[in-house]
Amino acid sequence: MRDSCCGDSAKTHASRPASEAPPPGARALRLRIEAMDCPTEEALLRRALAGTPGVEALNFDLIGRVLTVHHRDADEEQIRRRIAATGMTPEPLDPARRSEAPSTRENWWKLGGAAVIALVAEVSDWIALGTPWLPAVLALAAIALVGLPTWKKGFIALRHRTLNINALMSVAVTGALLIGQWAEAAMVLVLFTLAERIEARSLGRARDAIRKLLTLAPESASVRQPDGRFRSVPASSVVIDSLVRVRPGERLALDGSIVEGHPILDESPITGESLPVDKAPGGTVYAGSINQGREFLFRTSRVAADTTLARIIHAVEQAQASRAPTQRFIDRFAAIYTPAVFTIAVLVGLAWPWLFGVGWLEGIYRALVLLVIACPCALVISTPVTIVSGLSAAARAGILVKGGSFLEQGHRLRTLAFDKTGTLTRGEPSQCHWDAIDDTLDSAARQRLRALAAGLAARSGHPVSAALARAAEAEGIDSLAVAAVEERPGRGVIATWEGRRVWLGNLRLAEEFGAAIPPLRARLAEHRKRGETLVLLGEEEHPLALFAVADPLREESREAIEALHRRGIRTLVLSGDHPDSVAAVAGRAGIDEAHGALLPGEKLAIIEACVAEGPTGMVGDGINDAPALARADIGFAMGALGSDAAIETADVALMDDDPRRLVTFLDLSRATRAVLMQNIALALGLKAVFMVLAFTGHATLWMAVFADMGASLIVVANGLRLLRSVPGRAGSAQHAANQEGAGQLEDHGGGHHRREQQGAMLGKPLDHQ
Repeated sequence: MRDSCCGDSAKTHASRPASEAPPPGARALRLRIEAMDCPTEEALLRRALAGTPGVEALNFDLIGRVLTVHHRDADEEQIRRRIAATGMTPEPLDPARRSEAPSTRENWWKLGGAAVIALVAEVSDWIALGTPWLPAVLALAAIALVGLPTWKKGFIALRHRTLNINALMSVAVTGALLIGQWAEAAMVLVLFTLAERIEARSLGRARDAIRKLLTLAPESASVRQPDGRFRSVPASSVVIDSLVRVRPGERLALDGSIVEGHPILDESPITGESLPVDKAPGGTVYAGSINQGREFLFRTSRVAADTTLARIIHAVEQAQASRAPTQRFIDRFAAIYTPAVFTIAVLVGLAWPWLFGVGWLEGIYRALVLLVIACPCALVISTPVTIVSGLSAAARAGILVKGGSFLEQGHRLRTLAFDKTGTLTRGEPSQCHWDAIDDTLDSAARQRLRALAAGLAARSGHPVSAALARAAEAEGIDSLAVAAVEERPGRGVIATWEGRRVWLGNLRLAEEFGAAIPPLRARLAEHRKRGETLVLLGEEEHPLALFAVADPLREESREAIEALHRRGIRTLVLSGDHPDSVAAVAGRAGIDEAHGALLPGEKLAIIEACVAEGPTGMVGDGINDAPALARADIGFAMGALGSDAAIETADVALMDDDPRRLVTFLDLSRATRAVLMQNIALALGLKAVFMVLAFTGHATLWMAVFADMGASLIVVANGLRLLRSVPGRAGSAQHAANQEGAGQLEDHGGGHHRREQQGAMLGKPLDHQ
């Protein structure tokens, strides 16, 4: 386990990607390698497989311990032999599974027996019990029980010119035996093996956090067959548009839409939302969700390899394979530190007796102590464990981070810019109120105007028209039938009703009919300042009614902005909407600056100016705001559930559209950074202390092992603290209260597509109305 974290692997890893794109047409050999868990093993395997005929690309999943060899007619047995020559055992991986749990069993009885024997050897050496050869016999017996694997891996590493912990430990123990320190050599190996086992289990928690994602979706689904019966089939074989049955308590294996039933689903694996969500026919469901209600049927919309959960897993795997800036720095440091300390140890062994008059055996012993201290395992291992723990905690909170660098660098953000529609607002307009132009109309006449507007709105697919139609339907108003409907892109819709021309649209359409009288213009300006879009209903040159439509502010947006301000973050909103509307939304949300009537290039220019002043993040939909998202130091995508582009292009995706997750991300980033700094200080501090003790002759080999392994255990445990809690996680009660029955999440998710499709009535996105 520990052999993976030292030596000169940083250079190799830094120059080669963890994953290479598989060449088209190449075959894939997937192997599980239990001993492969850090960049050193990757470096060894790359060197071992370099030049193998037919091998074209290598993909390393260090967390899952899976190597995928892409080749063209290569000798797979030769590939396995070359891997085995490095001391690692390749095992075939079931192609139907993404990863497998470790199958090795630890022989704790051997370790316990070796510990007792080594302790007896140490005691007999201290009190000179028995014959002089008794400690040597006992020490060799203890080493034979648990030390041979370490020796073997150490000499393999030396043969590959890698100074990892096994290599250093092998040299140190061999030197101790050669100078007659039998009992101490045995105790060192026993302590090393014990600490290695404990560390392996600690690291396993970080791996399990990723591996558990793989088990969220079941491997089979109950699919209806042509004869009408339901049969359990592998999820990987289910095609799109299949009808799947889900019973109470079961997990969903695929994405789709509900056909029959009203289930209550726990979607926390996808969104991080802790409260169940009510669903109805037509609602979108996601693989990994748990049915906490009644049995229901849904029709699949994606194959198993392309579900939202599958894309999340892939993104997390890619993120944990990437290297954060601190990790890259530490790897470069370790590549220099280990050879330098090794050289110092050799010089101590050779020069210390001459310089200070100590015995040769004493000088060599101090050199061996330095060798044990030479391995920067605690320093190197702390960063990936901390980053993986942070990524896993973020995923549990519904935050998909596309790389450890973004998680680590998030604490540096000083400015956050927001898109308006679908980010601060819900992305779905709704009718606020309406007024008849003639205040003297009776209730029947007013009702008829509403019905006429609903009839015109129902003939348009524009979101603003849909808002009017929904409002009328909610109030039980039957729409009037209109004929000869004519759409006017960018303006509205015209039709005939009872032989008269009627229209529904914006001010431009009113101007065409000569209905834009000065008092009406004044009312339009007044509503626009409140951030509302006005739709006019008229007959020929006579305006009849005015309808105010607005994209409501998310109730959680103000809470998120207030929390960001408390953390010293400057906020601004960038929108293509009218400046008055943007200012109104910014005022209600409490945002510092508002910029309206912006084209994508103008948004980009503002982001560039902010980046020049300090680290800046951009929050948008990942499509319309792509230039600004790409230029920002960190791009955040809202509504990733409904947008493939958001999940693919954003640095960070907030899976439930809740802007409060930005606060969670910032707090988690700051906690991650703090843990990284703590671990670096602990690792380097302990190294410095024991180097001083080694030079002064106060450190022994077993003390050095305690210091080295103890430091590793401390930093691993410290890094794993991030798994236990999510700092600053937004509460879910208010979010759940905002959920309007079935389809809330899918409404959010589809917001981006709705905005792309706007234009049938007014011909522009809502931001430009």
